[in-house]
Amino acid sequence: MEIKEIKSAQSAYPPLLKEIGDPPESFFLSGDEASLHSPALAIVGTRRATESGRELAGFFSRYLSQAGFVIVSGLAMGIDTAAHEAAVEVRGRTVAVLANGLDKIYPAQNENLAKKILAEGGALISEYPAGTPPYKDNFLRRNRLISGLAWGTIIIEAPERSGALATARFAGEQGREVFVLPGPVNQPNFTGSHKLIRDGARLVSSPRDILEDLGWEASEEKKEPDASDLEPNEKIILAFIESAGQTVSIDKIIEITKLQPQVVSQSLTFLLIKDLIKESGGKYGI
Repeated sequence: MEIKEIKSAQSAYPPLLKEIGDPPESFFLSGDEASLHSPALAIVGTRRATESGRELAGFFSRYLSQAGFVIVSGLAMGIDTAAHEAAVEVRGRTVAVLANGLDKIYPAQNENLAKKILAEGGALISEYPAGTPPYKDNFLRRNRLISGLAWGTIIIEAPERSGALATARFAGEQGREVFVLPGPVNQPNFTGSHKLIRDGARLVSSPRDILEDLGWEASEEKKEPDASDLEPNEKIILAFIESAGQTVSIDKIIEITKLQPQVVSQSLTFLLIKDLIKESGGKYGI
């Protein structure tokens, strides 16, 4: 894997990164430097992500990749991994910002993912030279680069203590947008997310909200969301709603599909986010 150093005086240095308060004098790159000069959005969240959190990260990443954005994240387990993987799945470009030297991928479980990122025209970057271990303090500093490379940062799941909150703070200090997905009030993984919303971050419920807030023209979107991007339970529920020919209550959906109420509630939320169903008066339809 070729590693090259990019200095601030070079044209390859991303203009957005120069705008932040503490830009690195140089950084190290493996991959296509062009991915650092395209419109980008950061997607971050907790390493201890829930299954629904990983699904949301994947959905937002796929959708925004297909709308023309490079996806930036930190290659950590959980939300970061889901965001990178989804971008790669749709042949999109994604940039992983590491907290150690590029000669060794950390975490090691994501070595194959790093190779896929490079194969799809993305990049790995770090401000630390080869041989630098992933020291704890490095992760906080690298978060300013994740937000610094992007037009805005999307927080999927952030508990009360999460590196994603630091990324959001850096984004705010850099004058970039912070988008936050809300979650259940009793779910600890959203405690930090809800605090960000109270402090003025933009609440979003779908990728379309982000595109609208950024003024991204609809004509630039490459693909509308469709039913192929669904989990099995979501397909079952969508099929029933389509066949019903009229709006139906959640109780009716539970009765007919025989799915657990919690599963139905979560699946309906995802179908609403994906713009595949509509809700009116407590009932659901197409």
